[in-house]
Amino acid sequence: EEEEEEEAEEEDVPNGINGHDAPDAVNGEVNGIGGHAENGEADAAGKPSLRLSFTEYRRLSNLIVLHLRKAEEDDDESGLKKSALINWYLKEMESEIDSEEELINKKKIIEKIIHRLVHYDHILIELRESGLKGSSEASETEQEAILVVNPNYTLED
Repeated sequence: EEEEEEEAEEEDVPNGINGHDAPDAVNGEVNGIGGHAENGEADAAGKPSLRLSFTEYRRLSNLIVLHLRKAEEDDDESGLKKSALINWYLKEMESEIDSEEELINKKKIIEKIIHRLVHYDHILIELRESGLKGSSEASETEQEAILVVNPNYTLED
């Protein structure tokens, strides 16, 4: 009876080894390790790359810093909201954007640049209004951060 159960279990496995045909996928490895391509060609074909050269990153970060400093000088407010900065950038790049997909990619890139400028490079500072727990201000949905340039940052060319 035990032999019959083992044979039934072996029949339940589709296409041989771990659901893969043995000649194409020996031990579950296809084109590298664990079904992932070694050089990332399979992933690159599926979606466009969001990579940015460092010089392009510096150009965009300087553009953002200059815009924020100009906004600080023009207004009595201390800075711009993150969404306003993203919208400003997308309007600046409007002529270069041909499709909705490019718009989404540009938006993702600028969001990642802002995130890096705030959390890693510490060039921008996020300011949030926070109240005491339980107060009406704190109970509202999370307020969007206001971005300001770090006062110790000097612009490099």
